[in-house]
Amino acid sequence: MEPSVGSTLLSTVDDTAVVVVRWTAGPAELTCGGAPMVGKAEHGGTPSGSVIDAAHASGTVLGKRYADADGSVELLCTKPGPGSLALNGTPLAIKSAKPLPASD
Repeated sequence: MEPSVGSTLLSTVDDTAVVVVRWTAGPAELTCGGAPMVGKAEHGGTPSGSVIDAAHASGTVLGKRYADADGSVELLCTKPGPGSLALNGTPLAIKSAKPLPASD
């Protein structure tokens, strides 16, 4: 899968939805809860009923950005769920805010 910036991806095992903010990783497998994520066109409107993999069940947080270690993929969570995000099997971490410069 190689989604374009601005596209919405949906989980097939829970309610998680993300918007692609950055994707320069090329073709890669994005999963939520251990199952592949799909675009709106491929999603049936409701989760498939598959079980979330216990190793990928740390959850997602509404409004948080998730990124891989090298910054080639960045996603914005628009709908949270119990499954966690991973890229090629590596969990994505919540991106921390950049510190503002001192104004004194």
